[in-house]
Amino acid sequence: MRPPTIRDVAERAGVSKSLVSLVLRGSGHVRPEKRRAVLAAVEELGYRPNAAARSLSERRPLPGPAGIDRAERTPVVGVLLNDLRNPWFVELLDGLGSRLHDRGLQMLLDDGRLNRRRGENLTRTFTALGVDGLIAVGTLPPSPALETAAERIPTVVAGAREPVLPRVDVVAGDDEHGARLATEHLIGLGHRRIAHIAGQGVVGELRRRGFTSVMREHGLARTAIVEQGDLTEEGGYRAAVRLLSAPERPTAVLAFNDIACIGALSAAEGLGLRVPHDLSLVGYDNTYLSRLRHLWLTTVDNAGHEVGRRAAQCLLDRIAAPDRDAETVLTAPSLEVRGTTAPPGGAPA
Repeated sequence: MRPPTIRDVAERAGVSKSLVSLVLRGSGHVRPEKRRAVLAAVEELGYRPNAAARSLSERRPLPGPAGIDRAERTPVVGVLLNDLRNPWFVELLDGLGSRLHDRGLQMLLDDGRLNRRRGENLTRTFTALGVDGLIAVGTLPPSPALETAAERIPTVVAGAREPVLPRVDVVAGDDEHGARLATEHLIGLGHRRIAHIAGQGVVGELRRRGFTSVMREHGLARTAIVEQGDLTEEGGYRAAVRLLSAPERPTAVLAFNDIACIGALSAAEGLGLRVPHDLSLVGYDNTYLSRLRHLWLTTVDNAGHEVGRRAAQCLLDRIAAPDRDAETVLTAPSLEVRGTTAPPGGAPA
């Protein structure tokens, strides 16, 4: 079966070939309904416009020896972020970009959250541009479009455990072990009433499992409290208010991430509690927020930079061998002890 051509796309969309070319070049002089029709035809036919990818990713000709111009095509990797606002992705993208750059590839970013809000296909831009590879960063909702894209384009999931797709590698931190490290730290300081502000999805379940397993192993299952959050600062604040307003409040809290931990810190201050004298707090991800001096959070370093580098290498390997079996690569977390944990009623450790 012959691959679809630009003429096929034009016929399916009911437009001219020149208008298809304008859409693929990202021209702003196309009516929205025509653009949607062309992009829908591209997706339905599985058209990969190499010319469009080249026009996007070609370097400008540079003067060479004796005035000879040189131009070379730079492969492009599409990076689909679950939510561009998540600060942990900064570390991951730094590792990802450095490895891709070392191998002569460029990144093209898109924000999955904005696509979902607009009701747009999560991968349409990348499939239309014919990217050489795709990296989905963070937990994305089930998407037939992503599954279809992964069948056509070498794909890697980074910083999450889902979606699980055939011939799609997964690179993430060892979330269960990271939560165990944090819980062991709090127990070692003498805390017995410890709460966990939990996250969602597979990653949320793994961190919750690490917390509850350690509490059970130390005979503290009865004093282990799990309060559901929503991964945001507001969610962390509300969960912490519920926990700290209980008759027997916890003396320590492990939050799902640094953002939720900052919300818990605000809740503690609003209720007149001193951190860490009255309440110890541990975040997760070791984002730049945790290193701000006025916050100085104890947190789990989820090795974001290393996750990014390994995800880039997995994609390079997948491009070289598209049909090899999928693998899951886990990086080792570590604990960064700073100023928000101490023995119950004591000074910072």
